[in-house]
Amino acid sequence: MPRYAIAIDVEKCTGCHSCFLACKDEFAGNDFLPTSKAQAADGQQWLRIEEIEHGAGTKVKVDYLPVMCQHCEGEDAPCILPNNQGAVYRRDDGIVIIDPEKARGRRDIVDSCPYGVVSWNQESDLPQKCTLCAHLLDAGEKTVRCVECCPTGALVFGDLDDPHSEVSRLLAAALGRVESLRPELGTKPTTKYLGIPKPFIAGEVLLADRSGECVQGAKVTLEAKDSGKTIETTTDFLGDFEFKNLARDKEYVVKAEFPGYFPQEIVVRTSGSQNLGEVVLVAK
Repeated sequence: MPRYAIAIDVEKCTGCHSCFLACKDEFAGNDFLPTSKAQAADGQQWLRIEEIEHGAGTKVKVDYLPVMCQHCEGEDAPCILPNNQGAVYRRDDGIVIIDPEKARGRRDIVDSCPYGVVSWNQESDLPQKCTLCAHLLDAGEKTVRCVECCPTGALVFGDLDDPHSEVSRLLAAALGRVESLRPELGTKPTTKYLGIPKPFIAGEVLLADRSGECVQGAKVTLEAKDSGKTIETTTDFLGDFEFKNLARDKEYVVKAEFPGYFPQEIVVRTSGSQNLGEVVLVAK
């Protein structure tokens, strides 16, 4: 029995919404019993694209994060409530399904999802979400609509238990970079992510006695205050530096150095991505 899942490479996502539109095209107005009733044409989405803007000033980045049902494993799925009565169940192939008959009137299922991916269909009086195109897979299709139409290859589908499947090969190649969305929830999602946006610290080094000239090759060190771990880089031809993929809500010390100039240290907390702006070094 396969164990189906999607992996999402966030760095490849351009926010084109092709996946969202494909989901709408497949499900809006179409019943696929016994796994789903028709999705509402308006006011409902089973897949959303979150636009994440971080940084400030001249150091701003925009990332796009596709979010759909995480198809959490086993009884760890928050939507499989204690008083479930078969309204939500997990198939042997790993797909979590909201039963379109037994879940009628169960608005509590919408509120049970910490990822906010269960929508309420007012017309059908139903909670609804991504079914991982279960009706297509049951008919023998090899992929799902959102993955099929992704122009950049950001979405990859396959059998997690087949080492030769596309999704398994991607996850194996990206070992150490694979993450779950909001792992602190402990829901064991089978939907996996690569490159979930994390805070960065950036800035530019200038020399005070050279009319604020940007300096290439200045040494910049980042030290984590809690662990003492350091990362080192040098400024580029524009005097810019950047430290990526940092832990959130941690204190770091940034130290800029250049021969013949006094070093400068700045303490930074990554409550979000930080643009330090101009770090000006004064001659000795």
